[in-house]
Amino acid sequence: MEKNIILSVKDLEVKFKVRDRELTAIRNVSLDFEEGKVVAIVGESGSGKSVFTKTFTGMLDINGRISNGEIYFEGKDISKITDDKDWEQIRGKKIATVFQDPMTSLNPVRTIGYQISEVIIKHQGKSKEEAKQIAIELMEKVGIKDAANRYDEYPFMYSGGMRQRIVIAIALACRPKILICDEPTTALDVTIQAQIIELIKELAKEYEFTTIYITHDLGVVANVADIVAVMYAGQIVEYGLVEEIFYNPQHPYTWGLLSSLPQLGEKGDELFAIKGTPPSLFQEIKGDGFAPRSEYSMKIDFELEPPMFKVSDTHYAKTWLLDPRAPKVEKPKTIQNLHEKMLALTSKGGVYSDRDK
Repeated sequence: MEKNIILSVKDLEVKFKVRDRELTAIRNVSLDFEEGKVVAIVGESGSGKSVFTKTFTGMLDINGRISNGEIYFEGKDISKITDDKDWEQIRGKKIATVFQDPMTSLNPVRTIGYQISEVIIKHQGKSKEEAKQIAIELMEKVGIKDAANRYDEYPFMYSGGMRQRIVIAIALACRPKILICDEPTTALDVTIQAQIIELIKELAKEYEFTTIYITHDLGVVANVADIVAVMYAGQIVEYGLVEEIFYNPQHPYTWGLLSSLPQLGEKGDELFAIKGTPPSLFQEIKGDGFAPRSEYSMKIDFELEPPMFKVSDTHYAKTWLLDPRAPKVEKPKTIQNLHEKMLALTSKGGVYSDRDK
């Protein structure tokens, strides 16, 4: 069955000018996004997740630039867009973003209703009365009770979870084809997190948009994703179906991320943490960027950058351990038999989805 690719990134490189130095935040990343799928981009802070997706909406900081590569959306290379008016035809209208802190996304001196209606008037050309009605319907859709009466209230009158629902409503006001969720539940408590995740899943089914999750929370990934891309030091080091990443991970960095799940810790044992720190992106990275932090590193890891090895038709990993000449190593004990452990967690009411049952 032929895949319908809605967004295609080829050999993307992003650089930032910091004082008199240059930092390479994204290093030759290629990734296709399939229409209607949920793609989770995971990795530590500073791995490049948010910078990568900001290139899809022209929202790089003023000192950042795309120095190489292409981003194809609707048959056009949007990486070459420089005019903000051209970006306005894409940003919000076709590719929308939900950020992690709703208070920085909402204007504190404008009413909730005004902020939703403003987007509808601008991008859909509706009258003020029509926009108000659509806005109230969207508020109801995202779970705001008594929406008509709450239309004229201000953001401070809403709880954190309700503000995030409003940000989602604003993002959906233009019926985007792609919704980027940048750590959308980080500032919320666990119960509200689960509600927001479920809401986005339901809306994605109804509106049939492609969802891109940016997160470091693998519990969220297990709940929502179809496909997972693992990022480290500005590169994608592993890519595959969510089941492949969880049950058959191949890159030592992915092993470390999975081993760090607190739900997998055993009573009396220390929680696992990946040792060391990521490499400086001001310097050219030689070999495998994760090598200095990995107990599985070989000599070649410090000399040559590994290619992206094919594990299956849907699963790829950038590690020399997959070279036929490499010694066979065992995965960390924590993530051995991971499927069974996650089934056990699910039966105890853990964070994982019903896909594991």
